Amino acid sequence: MRLLVLGGTEFVGRAVVEEALAREADVTVFHRGRHAPPEGVAALHGDRTEGTAGLEALRGGSWDVVVDTWSSAPSAVRDAARLLAGRAGRYVYVSSRSVYAWPVAAGSTEDAPLVEASEDDWDDVPYAQAKRGGELAALGAFGEARTLLVRAGLVLGPWENIGRLPWWLNRVARGGPVLAPGPRDLPLQYVDVRDVAAWALDAAEAGLSGPYDVVSPSGHTTMGGLLDSCVRATGSDAELRWTSPQRILDAGVEPWTDLPVWLPPGELHDAMHRADVSKAVAAGLRCRPVAETVEDTWEWLRAVGGRAPLRADRGTVGLSPEVEAKLLAG
Repeated sequence: MRLLVLGGTEFVGRAVVEEALAREADVTVFHRGRHAPPEGVAALHGDRTEGTAGLEALRGGSWDVVVDTWSSAPSAVRDAARLLAGRAGRYVYVSSRSVYAWPVAAGSTEDAPLVEASEDDWDDVPYAQAKRGGELAALGAFGEARTLLVRAGLVLGPWENIGRLPWWLNRVARGGPVLAPGPRDLPLQYVDVRDVAAWALDAAEAGLSGPYDVVSPSGHTTMGGLLDSCVRATGSDAELRWTSPQRILDAGVEPWTDLPVWLPPGELHDAMHRADVSKAVAAGLRCRPVAETVEDTWEWLRAVGGRAPLRADRGTVGLSPEVEAKLLAG
């Protein structure tokens, strides 16, 4: 496979590159040069925020598959896809389940209503509109038969640049009483970044097209399973103090941001953690055990000094020690 990855140096893009290299693919990455790509790739440099002028390095060459993980202005996807449409076989756009219109019901599938968006937006737009606009841009240039839309859910694993699982690992590693948001058996729905990469490349090779929700079946693990794995991986003396959702919410704690991954039972949890992903599973999606994701992320996190390199365009996550102490004492 001759593969072009637009990005390819961070998290999902990097996982795609590493998986492709393991398959002995011929890999080219196009990026801004801010981070070093994995060894063994050909590197092209440019800045997609500069419009077509930033794509000069892509004006030559041809590829079997393009993988694009862009999540900002959709026009950047539009310009790249149009430039590559005659010189690439398929376009794989890594999108998000955020493209579904709110509220997203439990058990929803790829047929759920979508947010309104445009492929022509240049300005910063909300994440959901940015990803849906990117989908429209890819479809507009490559057509439905040559476009694969990978609508990822919550993505965890090594090289995570949002900081969700790294925050939990570092907090648990410090030991002592740890505020654990309940209920303990709350089902989670996430996907290891390496499983996204493997599925996307398998699907591209198989000629699949259209949208797929790529995330584990609901309940692949639970909040208890995730945090227990963090305790085991770090080898800490942490004591998980399971706390009711209402008590946490009454204290003004923000789900998802203050306590990463966690959403209390209800509409938000249904939207994020209760999707029907049978289409992707039938198309070969396999999700590794949570313990493997946690252990490998901890190993990587220690290798980079305990501080995950975070995206500049995202806010910080995690509960302050002061708020946690107050809840634990109450």
